[in-house]
Amino acid sequence: MTTDDVSDAQATGENLAKLEANMERVEELTQRLLVAMGQGRAVPPSLQGPNQDLYLKAVTGYWQEMMNNPAKLLEHQMGFWTENVRHFVEAQHKLAQGKLEPATDDTPKDRRFAHEMWETHPYFNYIKQQYLRNAEAIRTAIEDVSDMDPAEKKRLRYFGQQIVDLFSPTNFLATNPEALTLAAETDGESLVKGLENLVRDLEANNGDLVVTLADRDAFKVGENLATTPGSVVFRNHLFELIQYAPTTEKVHSTPLIIFPPWINKFYIMDLKEQNSLIKWIVDQGYTLFVVSWVNPDVSYKGTSMSDYVEDGYLTAIEQVQQICGVKKINAIGYCIAGTTLSLTLALSKKRKANAVKSATFFTTLTDFSDRGEVGVFLEDDFMAGIERQVEEDGILDSFYMSRTFSYLRSRDLIYGPAIKSYMMGQAPPAFDLLYWNGDGTNLPGCMAMQYLKGLCRDDTFANGTGFEICGEVVHLKDVDVPLCAIACETDHIAAWDASYRGVQGMGATDKTFILSESGHIAGIVNPPSKKKYGHYTHDDLSLSPEDWRAAADRHDGSWWHRWEEWLRKRSGAKVKARAPGTDSHPVLCPAPGTYVTAQP
Repeated sequence: MTTDDVSDAQATGENLAKLEANMERVEELTQRLLVAMGQGRAVPPSLQGPNQDLYLKAVTGYWQEMMNNPAKLLEHQMGFWTENVRHFVEAQHKLAQGKLEPATDDTPKDRRFAHEMWETHPYFNYIKQQYLRNAEAIRTAIEDVSDMDPAEKKRLRYFGQQIVDLFSPTNFLATNPEALTLAAETDGESLVKGLENLVRDLEANNGDLVVTLADRDAFKVGENLATTPGSVVFRNHLFELIQYAPTTEKVHSTPLIIFPPWINKFYIMDLKEQNSLIKWIVDQGYTLFVVSWVNPDVSYKGTSMSDYVEDGYLTAIEQVQQICGVKKINAIGYCIAGTTLSLTLALSKKRKANAVKSATFFTTLTDFSDRGEVGVFLEDDFMAGIERQVEEDGILDSFYMSRTFSYLRSRDLIYGPAIKSYMMGQAPPAFDLLYWNGDGTNLPGCMAMQYLKGLCRDDTFANGTGFEICGEVVHLKDVDVPLCAIACETDHIAAWDASYRGVQGMGATDKTFILSESGHIAGIVNPPSKKKYGHYTHDDLSLSPEDWRAAADRHDGSWWHRWEEWLRKRSGAKVKARAPGTDSHPVLCPAPGTYVTAQP
């Protein structure tokens, strides 16, 4: 036996030992997996997908179209089968000739299939082409459905695409060449690590499968996230009020308060120093306050929208007035918090109170006549399921909120991360934005249903009916303070044109609308230093959204400076900088406070 033979034998022995150890680890993890899966919550069918009536209507509509216009559907079917048969025959012909190469590929580019083997390997290329052709056939069939209500057709498109995305060959180990190659190269180690990641996620979420998007150990709120210096100067059952320490000798006399959405934590605006909107505002010479909402438990079951307005918004505004010794303040509302700020402003007009000098709305919907992509979850079948769930639990659990928003971007927030974690065995990245995205909050049951029904589904605030809040019926036209609205071009939660229509319906005569490039988060958290996304402006808000966009001027870079120039004109003369707290409002604890990290 030669030295090489001995070396080969040793290597083989080591590989077998490694494989055996991996198999033992798999057996152990499988037992933990079964235990963890048995602990998961039973998600009601009504929250899993649309009512079966939607699909029944789709099938009925499809057959009606076939009866009324058979030539059109036969043409589509023949085209589909012709393409598939041609592809199959060509692939078989190349194999018969001994050519290990794929058939002609004219399918569209898709970043899910970026690995080279999808293009070069005949087996995987064949699977990819068949999937993409089938996906296109399903989309065509959906478009061919006739006599459907437009809202139902929109839902059919959405949920049809969800099914198509679910069955992508990239989502299955046997048809994912990248995962299979890595498994072979690591003697199965990547699959063991993937199983470890899967078990970890299940155990961390009591049996619910929630894909970890970011390294949870890489961040700690108050240490490397939300680090802008400040202090909590007021606290009640709904929020902590943070006043940030000044960085300039003088500040504008009119203070500014930010109301963040309560479906996520406020520190999206203070992830790190270089992209912190909070720090940037302070550096421009403003006395800045930020509300940090409580993460409610079942004891908040009866907390209503009126409570959030009265004990949240109006109380926070009053505290800022007292701390700064001013009659008026400027306010910002982000997303759902902007919607509620508009309710507060309309109520204040009814009460003849005028504590808010100007309002800024970030990605805010007030006109829900077009609810965008989120609207597919706001029809009666889902609403009934949500209502039953909050009646049982007392809260709308963050699990369901996170699940819903993740499915709006399922390729990026579910399937892609799951493939990397569970098939490839990769550790989640140290990504602050994704860490924040996974740090969701619950909603009080009463408030959640009032918001979803009265505002989102029934659109009572904007459609003339009026929304009841704090004993008053308020309307969108009652919002009459000077305002600036920033919407985002590719926002999948608050579509920019719907935001624009809401601004049009407000009663203010002083209105500014800015359209930022990018989406719901990146379009807002867009510091000037990055010189990344541009923005659009135009003064004529009487135009339709389409005409406004066509006439708008594009500007390079962030909208932050443009907005600050607008705000500066409404913020008064400079005064000596204000340190956090006063004798009547002593510092309770350092920022970012206790509510942002508390678990319900």
